[in-house]
Amino acid sequence: VQLQASGGGLVQAGGSLRLSCAASGRTFSMYAMGWFRQAPGKERDVVAAMDFNGGRTYYADSVKGRFTISRDNYKNTAYLQMSSLKPEDTAVYYCAVGRTPTINTDRNNYAYWGQGTLVTVSS
Repeated sequence: VQLQASGGGLVQAGGSLRLSCAASGRTFSMYAMGWFRQAPGKERDVVAAMDFNGGRTYYADSVKGRFTISRDNYKNTAYLQMSSLKPEDTAVYYCAVGRTPTINTDRNNYAYWGQGTLVTVSS
């Protein structure tokens, strides 16, 4: 599976962005997927995750109520809708496909990674 993340950019605090993650290959719909982010000098942490069919979701406490993860298995695409953005949301955002169908928040359980897209939130 190859992943292509897009949609990042510069936005003012309080604004919104939608990230997309286009996957190649027929197995996308069989596995969980997640969005992670990495700020300078920090570890790559999970932001949101979803199981293979979208039935279960997970959100980090820092983004609950502001971010929404979704997927369209017919289009082999996943999304992260981000609203009420804060400067502390500034990071490189990565999408990833898991090793199993079930939801997972451990980055070591993700087998395929996109190249990352930079989100910068100005105050």
